[in-house]
Amino acid sequence: MLARVYSCAVIGLDGVVVEVEVDYTQGFPGMTVVGLPDAAVQESRERVQAAVRNVGVPYPRKRLVVNLAPASVRKEGPAYDLPIALGVMIYSGMLPADCAEGMMVVGELSLDGTVRHARGVLPMAATARAAGFRRIVVPEVDAAEAALIPDIEVIPVPSLSALFYHLTGRKVIPPYPRAEVESAPLFVPTDFSEVKGQEHVKRALEVAAAGGHNVLMIGPPGAGKTLLARALPGILPQMTVEEALDVTRIYSVADQLPAGTPLIRNRPFRAPHHTISHAGLVGGGNWPHPGEISLAHRGILFLDELPEFGTRVLEVLRQPLEDKVVTISRAQGSLTFPANFQLVAAMNPCPCGYYGDPLHPCTCSNMVVTKYQKRISGPLLDRIDIHVEVPRVEYEKLSDARLGEGSAAVRERVERARAIQRERFGEATVQGGKGLTCNAEMRPAEVRRYCGLDETGQRLMQSAMNQMQLTARAYHRILKLARTIADLAGSESIGPAHLAEALQYRPRLMMG
Repeated sequence: MLARVYSCAVIGLDGVVVEVEVDYTQGFPGMTVVGLPDAAVQESRERVQAAVRNVGVPYPRKRLVVNLAPASVRKEGPAYDLPIALGVMIYSGMLPADCAEGMMVVGELSLDGTVRHARGVLPMAATARAAGFRRIVVPEVDAAEAALIPDIEVIPVPSLSALFYHLTGRKVIPPYPRAEVESAPLFVPTDFSEVKGQEHVKRALEVAAAGGHNVLMIGPPGAGKTLLARALPGILPQMTVEEALDVTRIYSVADQLPAGTPLIRNRPFRAPHHTISHAGLVGGGNWPHPGEISLAHRGILFLDELPEFGTRVLEVLRQPLEDKVVTISRAQGSLTFPANFQLVAAMNPCPCGYYGDPLHPCTCSNMVVTKYQKRISGPLLDRIDIHVEVPRVEYEKLSDARLGEGSAAVRERVERARAIQRERFGEATVQGGKGLTCNAEMRPAEVRRYCGLDETGQRLMQSAMNQMQLTARAYHRILKLARTIADLAGSESIGPAHLAEALQYRPRLMMG
């Protein structure tokens, strides 16, 4: 008797319904798995056989064939163990043929029948709901994650025997309660009040947070660049429920959800080491998985010691910084991952770190300094809105016992500025624009509409264009930055003071 159970494959960040068919064929007892399975799926034969026997259900002494349809979709990972075992028990007549109707099943099996954690349960549950399934059977440890998706019944199973008793009606497993998404307290790793001095850098980070702008900090070793970067998440606005689900889906697929955290509520802060590979940063593998830039989606990607990163690794950032997505192409097809992150980078001005320092002499020649700074290409620098120098902190400021302004007070101003932007872009969305959330995401049409300059501003901008030899991209980025500064000041129009501050953040790095 042909048995049919439904499961799910995850391709990129989306699920595809997989039909698991179990039947027999001529030959010696055993199991053959077909339908483009990877090695982990092939190995399910031994796990399923041992688990079914350990439940106390007789294993069919026939040559079983398991087909995973559609055969054109690659199946990877051990999450097909549970649906295959269920199909075997239905085929052997131990369970009724219709027991798995309207139900999606995912889970890895131990040899003793325990159901283990499966990767990508959140997109699987979303796929099940979209495909019209009434319930989804998931490992007990992943039930809280699946319950984030509304309008679908989640059955948490600790073991294959528990599922067997549930389906025979001997011991029914109650559905997992629907997870209510509550506002979690904001985790602030480093408070702004702990950072001594550097008032102008804190101001630059406040502007960056208010408009979603990219930042590059340049300064000698030990000036506080890393500390300031780690304080930035504490002044960013709290994620909305939609953003939180968006981020959680990526972490679920990448199998990086922290234990006991079904929903990520704090903005990601990713700080990869400069030895990271190209695939590690943008994503990759034979069947691509999200990289660091996708794991930083809706949060911050912090690149410390920026010139130490490989040139190819840095250049690959250019497209995601513009498009907010990254597309990875393979022979089997292309996958697109979201990458709407805020880039925060830090670097020394030269290899020894002390070029331009008034107290510590620099030991690098001019040629070495220029070569070091040229490791970062002009096009990449052009995509960074705010360039700010971080000088050494004086003893008087370091030894001052008074605390500076806290992150909570700065975050209030940032959230007010973001509220102004949401209201402004609400109109743009109605008129065919697509979900803009902050000033940094404005396209030329929005820049023309919302970043108009008065006559004084026009003259100032013309003078800056000639003196600083600005590109068209830099021109638009300065206007977006000035718009954010005006929003922080509560001004409806961009004044000369706002534009002047925006121009202060242009790069003065290259020596030529």
